[in-house]
Amino acid sequence: MTELSEKVPAALSRRIGEEVAVEWRIDAKGVMTGWCRLRQGAFILPAAEGVARLGGRLSMVTASLSAGARQRGVREIAYHFDLDGTTLTLTIELPLEGAEVPSLTPVFRNADWNEREFMELYAIRVIGHPDPRRLFLDKSIEPAAFERLIPYSTFTNGASSTALWAKVMTRAGGEEAP
Repeated sequence: MTELSEKVPAALSRRIGEEVAVEWRIDAKGVMTGWCRLRQGAFILPAAEGVARLGGRLSMVTASLSAGARQRGVREIAYHFDLDGTTLTLTIELPLEGAEVPSLTPVFRNADWNEREFMELYAIRVIGHPDPRRLFLDKSIEPAAFERLIPYSTFTNGASSTALWAKVMTRAGGEEAP
């Protein structure tokens, strides 16, 4: 393993204030990835600050509601960071109702659109977001459109945008999706 396997857990633990374990994997081509499930959603901001201090950058944020998570009464958000070519994924679980998470925009400005997207599509409240305006959907459409309108099986087969558009247009009495 590289020095990241020691530096990352130390930086996360220092920022969060409790010991954090990271699982490191190396694939057949030698690509190393780190995986960590944070105990609380509120830990994501100090964890992101720790990653930033190591020179990491936010690559992507993925909110999801898998069947397994729904059975546990939670939803998940995975934050993917790049640390000089190594991907670190920090996952948090949030309750299905009243989910809140701190904004990472003070640390990583590019979190803006990802956070606005999951506010709009999953009804997750992002505390401290500088611009919580909707990105895609009309204000007349209730929040959490993904959860209400897109079955997880549709989401995972890559047809979510088409299916969502068709349902939104049908409800609005508009045109049919192509």
